[in-house]
Amino acid sequence: MDQKTAYGRITRGIAAALPFTFAAAPAWAQDVASKIDPADTAWMISATGLVLMMTIPGLALFYCGMVRKKNVLATMAQSFACTGLCSLLWFVVGYTLSFAGDGAWLGTFERLFLRGIGMDATSPFAPTIPELLFVFYQMTFAIITVALVAGAVADRMRFSAFLWFAAGWLILVYVPIAHWVWGGGFLARAGLLDFAGGTVVHLNAGVAGLVAACVVGKRYGYGTDNFSPYDLSLAVIGTGLLWVGWFGFNGGSALGANSRAGFAVLTTHLAACSGVLTWMVLEWLDRGKPSVLGMISGAVAGLGTITPASGFVLPWHGLVIGLIAGAFCFWACTKLKQALGYDDSLDVFGVHGVGGATGTLLTGVFATAAVSIGPDTPQGLPGLLEGNPNQLLLQLYGVLVTLVWSGAITFVLLKLIALVVPLRVSPQSEIEGLDVTQHGEALQ
Repeated sequence: MDQKTAYGRITRGIAAALPFTFAAAPAWAQDVASKIDPADTAWMISATGLVLMMTIPGLALFYCGMVRKKNVLATMAQSFACTGLCSLLWFVVGYTLSFAGDGAWLGTFERLFLRGIGMDATSPFAPTIPELLFVFYQMTFAIITVALVAGAVADRMRFSAFLWFAAGWLILVYVPIAHWVWGGGFLARAGLLDFAGGTVVHLNAGVAGLVAACVVGKRYGYGTDNFSPYDLSLAVIGTGLLWVGWFGFNGGSALGANSRAGFAVLTTHLAACSGVLTWMVLEWLDRGKPSVLGMISGAVAGLGTITPASGFVLPWHGLVIGLIAGAFCFWACTKLKQALGYDDSLDVFGVHGVGGATGTLLTGVFATAAVSIGPDTPQGLPGLLEGNPNQLLLQLYGVLVTLVWSGAITFVLLKLIALVVPLRVSPQSEIEGLDVTQHGEALQ
């Protein structure tokens, strides 16, 4: 038996043993009639890298710089664990349930294990780039959304419970909402506008964070102990990485190297800038001094709030949206949080939840038809200011649906996990710090 024949038999044997993976094996030959555009592909590879950078190291640094020294490594571990776990789950089942098929509520198993995706295959949602690149780009969104939730329960959630939560929440909460909004589901059919994740990412993570913070409970010593950040310089570096990465997050959501991507990048930057200054001024007036923590919080508030609107509005709208974001999120992280008494460790709800809802609603106000004209929308997508008040009602509908689903399923999921493993560490472990008690490591 020659080497070629032996190799062929081995390959056929593997295929027979794993029919679910290889049943629709792709043809890897180059298709001369490919619809793939090199410029779009190059931009989307860059955008994908930028969005992955937002989680590792961006979010990892942003979060760890705001916790106490004894929990720095544990906080970073959550971002890294999310990257590994959510990537594999997205490869296996997340992508297919989000973007395969045309169901109103959920996708199909057509792309299970990414089967059937050839070298030149494209997705109907991104027809000018390879489908595998679209898979990867959407994977980075799933990763950071789950990782965002971790900030609400920093300092106290057991690492094993968090892993169970991350896996379950990705499949039961993130995937359905991603399909409803971006995968041709019922919210997309209704006409909801969400360019890059006001509902799917920010409101979704913010509501889940609020529910998780309430279910897990307040940190030991909350309200009496000193919870000052260990090293805000790390958080500032993380904010910078998030800010630059957001250009891939929002600009990449144009899914091509085009003018709309340029609009999204500029509106994103302007919103972040006005968010910084608004939060800074409000804190200066309220507390007498502008803090670095406040400025970086304002930046993230502006970035998160402009996200759903970034590809539908004009640059000056971005500036206004950032100003509103800085004001609303400052109020949510100070007055609202104090009034309701919940312990959202890193203000996931106040920044991302309130920002995501605000930005989604403002998209219905400021959406400009000229920005969104394309093959599927020849007349563009106008908002309230251009005579389409119905769009604002559709945006409100999307906010309410996301809020109810994310909140309810997150609550049920946490209660189920609590039957298997305790959600939080013991009081003694919390006092010692999660770095040592959960990971056997510590900063010296």
